[in-house]
Amino acid sequence: MTALHRKLLRDLFHYRGQAAAVSLVVACGVASYVATRSAYHSLLVSRDEYYRSFLFADVFVSLKRAPDSLVRRIQAIPGVLAVDARVVADVALDVPRLPEPATGRIVSLPEGSAPPLNRLAIRRGRSGEPGRTDEVVVSEAFATANHLELGDRLGAILNGRWERLRIVGIGLSPEYVYEISGAGNILPDNKRFGVLWMSRDSLGPAFDMDGAFNDVALALAPGASREDVLADLDRLLEPYGGLGAYGREDQVSNSFLSNELGELQAEGRIVPAIFLGVAVFLLHIVVTRLVRTQRDQIAVLKALGYGNTAVGIHYLEFVLLMVAGGAAAGVALGAWLGRSLTGIYADFFRFPLLRYELGPGVLALAVLGCFGAAAVGAIGAVRQAAALAPAEAMRPEAPARFRAGFLERLGWTRRISPAARIILRNLARRPIRFALSVLGISLGVAILVLGRYFLDATDEVLDLQFRVVSREQATVALNLPSGSRARYELARLPGVWRAEPFRAVPVRLRFEHRAKRTVLLGLQPGAQLRRVVKRDRRSVPMPPEGVVLTDHLARTLGVKPGQTLTVEVLEGERPVRDVPVAAVVDELVGVAAYMDLPAVHRLLGEEGSISGGYLAMDPRGAGRLYTLLKETPAVAGISLREAMIKSFRETIARTMGVFTGVLVGLACVIAVAMVYNGARIALSERGRELASLRVLGFTRGEVSVMLLGEQALITLAAVPAGWAIGLGSCALISRLYDTELLRLPLVVSPRTYAFALLTIVAAAALSGLVVRRRIDRMDLVGVLKTRE
Repeated sequence: MTALHRKLLRDLFHYRGQAAAVSLVVACGVASYVATRSAYHSLLVSRDEYYRSFLFADVFVSLKRAPDSLVRRIQAIPGVLAVDARVVADVALDVPRLPEPATGRIVSLPEGSAPPLNRLAIRRGRSGEPGRTDEVVVSEAFATANHLELGDRLGAILNGRWERLRIVGIGLSPEYVYEISGAGNILPDNKRFGVLWMSRDSLGPAFDMDGAFNDVALALAPGASREDVLADLDRLLEPYGGLGAYGREDQVSNSFLSNELGELQAEGRIVPAIFLGVAVFLLHIVVTRLVRTQRDQIAVLKALGYGNTAVGIHYLEFVLLMVAGGAAAGVALGAWLGRSLTGIYADFFRFPLLRYELGPGVLALAVLGCFGAAAVGAIGAVRQAAALAPAEAMRPEAPARFRAGFLERLGWTRRISPAARIILRNLARRPIRFALSVLGISLGVAILVLGRYFLDATDEVLDLQFRVVSREQATVALNLPSGSRARYELARLPGVWRAEPFRAVPVRLRFEHRAKRTVLLGLQPGAQLRRVVKRDRRSVPMPPEGVVLTDHLARTLGVKPGQTLTVEVLEGERPVRDVPVAAVVDELVGVAAYMDLPAVHRLLGEEGSISGGYLAMDPRGAGRLYTLLKETPAVAGISLREAMIKSFRETIARTMGVFTGVLVGLACVIAVAMVYNGARIALSERGRELASLRVLGFTRGEVSVMLLGEQALITLAAVPAGWAIGLGSCALISRLYDTELLRLPLVVSPRTYAFALLTIVAAAALSGLVVRRRIDRMDLVGVLKTRE
């Protein structure tokens, strides 16, 4: 071991507090990067492998009914590689131990063979055997949520006939990685919605689809034009009630999975950058102070023959050793967090195999990033050390030239105690250092605000969407649009004291060159159970003419109120109408287009048909109501608001809660590191001054007030600045979380600001106690002998 290496170890021991603080911040940055990027990589690899192995389709389309002979014409479309024509139907299910009816989506399977696309991964049991008309495979998420086992039976109404279906297998499909019904539902409710697969020979006759199909999935040949295939497919299926073909990117499950991957990728860039930026700041302060206090040692080293390069490398090694410990701890912590995060995603996105992978590329970028940040933070101080000439370094630094400050010129400082006067002078005479110290601590405050923001935003979404917008207890969906008689039957259901009908119509909205497939929802005039409100909670009445769009949908189409939108209805007579945009509302969940219910009827050219109803009911009569709905052939399913709220909490709040907890924990580390480093460096720089004051008769308490009071003022000044930076960061995150699934509002509660304040004050108090112990143990004679 060389002399420089021994000196390096002594320096690390002497600066162990600051080195530990820097290492912790670096560990936080590396951990956040490794966790998010490794989870993103694991999900991406698992998704791509799943799609490839189980032949996930490229194009999808639903229709009313078409003969099997049409499959050959679909296969002949240029660019089509494979075709899976099938029967798909939503039915009401009677699930054991579930009081309310569930909704089951039954998908047909070829008799005695695997489907050409969207193949099943059988997790337990087997597929149905040829000739057995009552055997089904159920989705794993549905089976798990309802504790279903092989051999259990489900009651189902198949096209008006009551059937008992026996579970012979539990499986997964790439088509339902994220298992939701669509049609306006954006959150999974695995207890009340599930996918079932049964043989085509059994399902076809049950829905009058013997020799026919109502759903098609396609695989495209390499290099095929997807847009041309979609156009040709729509023209071919239009006479058969085609609802509009769409690509994989618009398929419900894949769309939500892709959005989640994009958000995870963005988080993996933003959060680590913040922590590494703070690490750069800390390293610059620590190493600059080290060089300043070791000027005489640098002079001796150069006088003994060490060159500029050797001295520069010595101080660079000091930096890299501090960072290396943080990088190693960060990799270990990040791997643990990444595995936990991947496990949470596995509860919502169903893969046959979701294997956590910590790729070498992620580790390499994490390590290179933190060492690069270390080099950036230390390069100025290292160059300063290397450039010092021996003769100059042997002399103490020239004392700074101070002048009377603004407060002193006003004479205000004469009215305060000497301790307070010293504090104000030190802050006023070093404005740049004061500003940088405030900035560093304010970053910790900002991250605390940002971490708590996710909780505030999800609470606001929950309250607005599920207590102000949706005020019904239950929503009943019908198999097919029914006449006006159905609305009166809904109102007469047992326990129902108010029923509001709605009409849901699949449409394609066009404005200029932009188009979007969605559902047009017709609401009853003066509706109270399902309202359209702005974010300020003011209700928007449905105009007698025109359509109301959510803001995300309006931005997607590039349309504004007063402009005309082309509405292409994708069912029935398929009318095409030009409809003015009456208003745009900023809803937080999903995308939708709303119209007055009579206006929808005029658009469709029909009399009073409805797709279902929103119900307000007496909970005491819920049992009789559920039993009746299970036995009603016209009912496709029922959704409960309280179940949606629970699903929201479990889905959105759980994933964000984990991220928030990690973020707040890491922010606390930044807060402690910044405050502690500031106090330790101030003690190191002013040790001789404080010792002199002690010799002159000042007590330990008075000396501590002079030092820690300065840090307290810096901390208090950093709090409002951190609040402001945090609010700006929340605004940025609010813009990033602007997807079809969810928009986060810019809502920061007073509790969040108070939490950030109390956390930073606690960090300052803890750091102050540590520094106070050092002041109490200060060797006055030893410090006074030390040269400035």
